[in-house]
Amino acid sequence: MADQEPYLKSFGAPGPRLDRVTVLAFLTDTQTENVLRDGLGDAVASGLDIRRGNVRTAIQAMAKLQTPEVLIIDISGDDQPLSALGELSDLVEPGVRVLVVGDIDDVNFYRHITRGMGVMEYVSKPLTREAVGRHFAPLITRKTVGADAVRGGRVISVTGARGGVGATTIAGNLAWYLGVISKRHTVFVEADLHMGSGALLLGAKTGPGLRMALEAPDRVDQVFMERAALPVDERLFVLSSEEKLSDPLNYVPGAALKLIDVLRVRYNFVVTDVAFMPMQVNHDLLEYSHQRIIVMDPTLASVRDTLRLISMPNGPWQTQSPTILLNRQGRPGGLTRKQIEDALKSKIHVVIPDLPKQMNESASFGNPAVVERGPFRQGITDLAREAGFTSVRDDQGAPPPEDVMPIW
Repeated sequence: MADQEPYLKSFGAPGPRLDRVTVLAFLTDTQTENVLRDGLGDAVASGLDIRRGNVRTAIQAMAKLQTPEVLIIDISGDDQPLSALGELSDLVEPGVRVLVVGDIDDVNFYRHITRGMGVMEYVSKPLTREAVGRHFAPLITRKTVGADAVRGGRVISVTGARGGVGATTIAGNLAWYLGVISKRHTVFVEADLHMGSGALLLGAKTGPGLRMALEAPDRVDQVFMERAALPVDERLFVLSSEEKLSDPLNYVPGAALKLIDVLRVRYNFVVTDVAFMPMQVNHDLLEYSHQRIIVMDPTLASVRDTLRLISMPNGPWQTQSPTILLNRQGRPGGLTRKQIEDALKSKIHVVIPDLPKQMNESASFGNPAVVERGPFRQGITDLAREAGFTSVRDDQGAPPPEDVMPIW
């Protein structure tokens, strides 16, 4: 490796040059390439060059090519990725922003290359749109979200394209997967205070806490939340009400944001079941989500309403377009996945097949369907990854090894 002192002196110093490629990526597989393109969207549409290969391919290429502003490297399959990254650093100009993907899901490795070697970010495979939008896009575009959006738990909103598509079922099972199966501190919030069925699905109790929080935000603090959020399991809690149909909600503007801020201090994930309705509380809960999930079924009406929901502008915490989940695929008489994607002009990110027997039993007995292994659980697992569930960054706040110096 060349002497490291020049890299330290010029780290991040050179500005972008107009005559070089914005983003150059070396990726080993088509799936990762497709996810990267989809996750970055229009952010670098005219300046993205993706080539097939891994870190060794990049080493050979960068010996001849001009250094781009951003270099994305795939270390999958390499027996000595640290050595390879060090070799690559000798070939590129100082100040290049290096992002890495690979098949190593290890906190110590993540810490080593991001804190010790100067790699700006590392994401393990399989790559998701959420991971690209959340961890790569801000570093590429230099447009970072505010500190309030980053600090604290992650907020995931689930919205049905229309009534009856199974949004509450998806939201409740996602919360169960995160809190019970994955052991993450999770709270499920049901926006429908009068007719919501999420608590029933999870076998949980309802209470007055959610209504009080939305009508009297000044009362909301950590002590209030400890009493208002009712336990389902050790790490899964529910905020849900069953108000009289004749009692309207007297919502105080800004109360939903106050509620979310307090919940994010206590929980890793806040899963909200929010129907799209012309009500301020619903609007606020959708606005202040990190990731919006749209649940649709294979019908023409659902396609139409999904198009309308996709067209909504992103909220301040959202770095990418909504995740689209197709529920009940294969239902007799339903549209095919290809027909739906052609109509939406967008990819469906998660698919759950039509499972009438399993879902009817789950609804009848109050047992989340995700408890059973099978295609439904696999769909929820895929959805959790799309929505930001990952393990590699659990300990990323630790300091870098003292004996490793930045090389980029």
